[in-house]
Amino acid sequence: MRLSNLILERGEGIVGSRARIVGCLSAVLATWASVGVGQTVSSEPPSLTEPPTFTQAQGEAGAKAYLLHCASCHGPELEGIHLSPSLVGEVFDRRWRGQTADRLMIQLHRMPPALGSLSDETYAGILAYLLQANGHGPGSSELSGDLDTLAELTIPLLEGTSFDPDAPARASPGESARLAGLTTVTAELLRDPPAADWLQWGRTYDGLNFSPLQTINRDNVRDLRPAWRVPVRDGTSMPMPLVHDGVIFFQTIPDTVLALDGATGDILWRYRYSPNTQSSRKMVLALQGDTVVVPTSDLHVVALSAKTGELLWDHEIEAVDLAQGRGGGYQLRSAPLVVGDKVIQGVAASFVPRGGFIVAIDIESGEEAWRFHTIARPGAPGGNTWNGLPLDARSGGSVWHQGTYDPELHLLYFGVAPTYDTGPLLHPIDDVGVTSDALYTNCTIALNPDTGELVWHYQHMANDQWDMDWVFERQLLDVQIGDRRRRVVMNVGKMAILDALDAATGEYLFSVDVGTQNIVTAIDPETGAKTIDPEKLPDVERTLVFCPGVSGARAWPPTSFSPRTAFLYLPLTEWCNTMGPEGFQLLTSGVGIGSAQHPDSDDGTMGRLQAIDVEGRALAWAHHQPAPLSTSALATAGGVVFAGDLDPALKAFDDTSGELLWQARLDDLPSGTLVTYSIGETQYVVVVVGLRNNHVSDLSRTYNAFRTRRGETDVEAPRGGAAIWAFALEGEPQS
Repeated sequence: MRLSNLILERGEGIVGSRARIVGCLSAVLATWASVGVGQTVSSEPPSLTEPPTFTQAQGEAGAKAYLLHCASCHGPELEGIHLSPSLVGEVFDRRWRGQTADRLMIQLHRMPPALGSLSDETYAGILAYLLQANGHGPGSSELSGDLDTLAELTIPLLEGTSFDPDAPARASPGESARLAGLTTVTAELLRDPPAADWLQWGRTYDGLNFSPLQTINRDNVRDLRPAWRVPVRDGTSMPMPLVHDGVIFFQTIPDTVLALDGATGDILWRYRYSPNTQSSRKMVLALQGDTVVVPTSDLHVVALSAKTGELLWDHEIEAVDLAQGRGGGYQLRSAPLVVGDKVIQGVAASFVPRGGFIVAIDIESGEEAWRFHTIARPGAPGGNTWNGLPLDARSGGSVWHQGTYDPELHLLYFGVAPTYDTGPLLHPIDDVGVTSDALYTNCTIALNPDTGELVWHYQHMANDQWDMDWVFERQLLDVQIGDRRRRVVMNVGKMAILDALDAATGEYLFSVDVGTQNIVTAIDPETGAKTIDPEKLPDVERTLVFCPGVSGARAWPPTSFSPRTAFLYLPLTEWCNTMGPEGFQLLTSGVGIGSAQHPDSDDGTMGRLQAIDVEGRALAWAHHQPAPLSTSALATAGGVVFAGDLDPALKAFDDTSGELLWQARLDDLPSGTLVTYSIGETQYVVVVVGLRNNHVSDLSRTYNAFRTRRGETDVEAPRGGAAIWAFALEGEPQS
């Protein structure tokens, strides 16, 4: 039973007597809007054209059609029933005023139980009735049901209102008290955060992305319902909200930070930074003391008061080359990592000479404390691994994903990306002592947080000629190895191979290959060295298929490890690329990149949520589905794993079996990292939708091509706009 037909389900069937309600709800989430104080629409309205006109008779006919086809869900007076929203008043004003009339008509066509089966005349009448019910008077000409005609008409704004996404936030006295009462985020709090909070990327220093909350569990998750929705500006980003004492801190486009009430979604304060470059996609903020630490698009790191949004300090990171060439120059994408009195920030530098780096900034003064370069310098350790290239000809080594920290070992862990300038590394030169391994690309690096000194490194793949990143999160946990427990740092790269290392020394321990790749043919059990299939090496004279594609079987959406099950939950996509004389020129080895279908997707599924038994070093369960997953996995102590996908939907799975327990249709593509938190007795699950990024765009385009090849129709994703959705259990007190 497909999600296009039903929205709230348990497993693959309808829950009891909810059939009629469920049918209505597949349209609910596409129109449901927030009504909190200070909330605004997500973007500037289209330029105003003519307002729609309709006749009195058309409005009356539309009222009759509404009662027949729509009132069972939205009420005879358009007041809304259960979770079906009101279609009059503030909800209508916020969602539809200033929009062209065709957008509302498209939404009407999606609404069950009609499911697009009514005549254009009937739909036009219902639209006329909705306009009339919202204060728009009839005229002398009928309203057309033609979408092209409606696209030239704009639903008028109310007098005196605007669609300013930067309108001043107005906190209520209670909300102001919540801000004023924020507790200081101490080092102790970061090391051992309250279960109710989500204080940093991954929630805890070890980056497990796991929540100990269990109010929502596998027995009651079927009762999860929308609690609130807040629209934000559209743009390209890949965000994760942070939550402290019931206040959400969220960075969005363009370089805007919001503080929101976690119980209502009301905006408490807004800070807008104006970069001197185009606003770039970023992942998350950091909290420390009474401040919010914010990376910007023009290589600044700023600190804001968590209680007011006031700017406290602004540090500009000095860099060698800020040129905005093919690689876009330097960028700050990852979350700042606060350790002691320092903010540790990774810097991305795709095609910038001399490559990326990691910088430490003093939390009090905002001054730089140390810097570690991820491209080894000539004459320094690892400097002879760049095939004899001078420093200015070396690039890559971006640090665009999050770092983690082990307080007991007092070590930082970061992943380093490969280089796209692969041509000069493809053929090794004949020079004793010189290699083309390209350190420290595709490495786990362990640094001393006080000095930035490299303590150890491990390279997961040398001389990467396929853009198979190993840059992603490093997760820290204790694993039984032989006859003792060992502290392990593990990472899953784009090929969906898990590598586990000793966290103190970098010694290789074990790997788990989930079976989506065809580049590596063997892994040395002692060293972890990977044997490459020579048939997969780049060659401009022939076409080959390599799996996964350059976007990765796993990509930026984070994994989640549950100490409860000892399973790692991994969002995967099954897709491949061609490499040869034709295609997109991503790498400098001269080969083109094209699309290819993964052999495992012959069953009609591209998406896969894979559980890995880390203790047993084996695959556990897997859930296969047509739609690729586009968010992080989020495991909780309630025995539930959440994930979002391109259906688009938010789904919940049993953490031990992979059984689908619940799903809710979303009004746009989910594209961020899921978090959960609690306020009082209420636990919330938050998902961000509508903020595009390279990964989600690639997924969407490839998924539609995949469906087309199978003779299926394109998935027309709803365009509800960028927003933050919060879900809570039905009937729970909202604190």
